[in-house]
Amino acid sequence: MYDEVPAVQDAKRSEVSGTWIGAERTNVVLRPDGKADIRLLDGQEWDFDERWRLSGTGTWQLTDEPAGWNDGRHVRLTLTSRTSVAHRVPDPDEPVAPMTEEPETPTTYTWTFELRRDRTKALGLYFFFGDPDSRSTYALEREAP
Repeated sequence: MYDEVPAVQDAKRSEVSGTWIGAERTNVVLRPDGKADIRLLDGQEWDFDERWRLSGTGTWQLTDEPAGWNDGRHVRLTLTSRTSVAHRVPDPDEPVAPMTEEPETPTTYTWTFELRRDRTKALGLYFFFGDPDSRSTYALEREAP
């Protein structure tokens, strides 16, 4: 039904620790002690459509637990203390039903990031967003030193 998602089996905790950046000022810091700082991270899968962006602190772990898309390693990032919420502005070309009320935003949230390597073997983090059939990816790249 879907193309196979490449599974990274050899990722190390030291490769995952660090600062990761994404679109529209998303910034995630995964500290070596398992704590995390999260800024403007969108929801994954269908939650992305709610347009909220969460900031706060939490925890992360590198895990081999199955995540549904592949059987490689994953990063589980959990927001445990929300400090702020922002909302994305809809794309003018995107058909959007009018909002009758503000979407409810979670006070805690867990993301499961898939891992992939580029041609240089550098690690990248991503999750799927929106309709699972679209296979759209929300990617984070390591911040340049």
